[in-house]
Amino acid sequence: MYSLLSDLRIIEASSFVASPSAGLYLAQLGATVIRVDPIGGGPDFRRWPKSREGASFYWEGLNKAKKSVAIDLARPEGRELLERLAAAPGENAGLLLTNYPFDGFLSYERLKALRPDIVIARIMGRPDGGSALDYTVNCALGLPMLTGPAFLKEPVNHVLPAWDLLTGALAAFALLAAERRRRETGEGSEARIPLSDVGIATLANLGMLAEVLCEGRDRPRYGNDVFGAFGRDFVTADGKRLMIVALTAKQWRALVDTLGMSAEVARIEAERGVSFAIDEGERFMHRDALVPLVADRVAKRRAAELVDALQKAGGCVGLYQTLAEAAKDRMLVSDNPIFAEAMGPSGFAAPTPGSPITFAGEVRERPAPAVRLGAHTEEVLADVLQLGASEIAALFDQKIVAGAHG
Repeated sequence: MYSLLSDLRIIEASSFVASPSAGLYLAQLGATVIRVDPIGGGPDFRRWPKSREGASFYWEGLNKAKKSVAIDLARPEGRELLERLAAAPGENAGLLLTNYPFDGFLSYERLKALRPDIVIARIMGRPDGGSALDYTVNCALGLPMLTGPAFLKEPVNHVLPAWDLLTGALAAFALLAAERRRRETGEGSEARIPLSDVGIATLANLGMLAEVLCEGRDRPRYGNDVFGAFGRDFVTADGKRLMIVALTAKQWRALVDTLGMSAEVARIEAERGVSFAIDEGERFMHRDALVPLVADRVAKRRAAELVDALQKAGGCVGLYQTLAEAAKDRMLVSDNPIFAEAMGPSGFAAPTPGSPITFAGEVRERPAPAVRLGAHTEEVLADVLQLGASEIAALFDQKIVAGAHG
């Protein structure tokens, strides 16, 4: 946690991964992020993974450091409350993060009528407003046909919701950019960030779109080989599996020297009339000769010793671990300053991360866990909307709003 954005108040009306992750990133940098959910929870409130008691670790993880308000959004009175929260006055307010439909009750036109300078970052599935999820975007991009062993004919779906997470980061960036513009011009705006646009733009930025158009065919699968460079998994003498990558000249020299294979590499270069010292593409093209050589040398070394030697020489190597093993990794978790143990609504105390960004010279505050759904309903209605006690009590009595829920 940091306090860099402590002057900002952001209303978040969202669910699933992309929009909540954007709110999380902003909250971890100090913004007051008020997440508004339906009473009883939205469609992501009980998503897996769960605790043994049924609480969603997923919801808990994506809603750390936020305030929580519960409103019956199925009723006109509830929707009006959310609109008022989004458009509430304040120089550093009027900021909405959402994945609600662009033509619904949280439309830019409706909210602009309440506050002309409102800023909205709206995450979408498709630019036309159609539904899309990370998994449907990824399959449409063709990446599952590039993933997995070369002999496979079936697609391989990814486990990490990469497009959701990248879209969430871009949405947070877009919201801050639009807020900065408002400070300079006084003008509000709506930024729309569709997952499908993020996906296809990313592939174009990585040169993959140009590649397939230029070649007139899809890139084949390469299994665990890193495309266009030297890199893949190797097994050590003690049965450990390492990912070894040599993108740069320094990394390649470290690998060659550490494995003591200078003479063999020079022989291959001479036989094939190439040099592996500079061009990573040459190492990829001639991996048929290089991979067996490296595999043979790695198979004679123990993992811990080899990893240490490669890292000291400037090489790039990683040890394959299960997630359970990673959870016990001191560098990743227990000795990592981004983590502190905290207990969320699930009642399970776990390592809780703050922002993964480390700002030099800034004080890193203790990570804040998620709170129970609706924990701040009364506080927010009083502070943001300036409602009196009797007005708030009436809203609770009419079940338009609710307080803390398990």
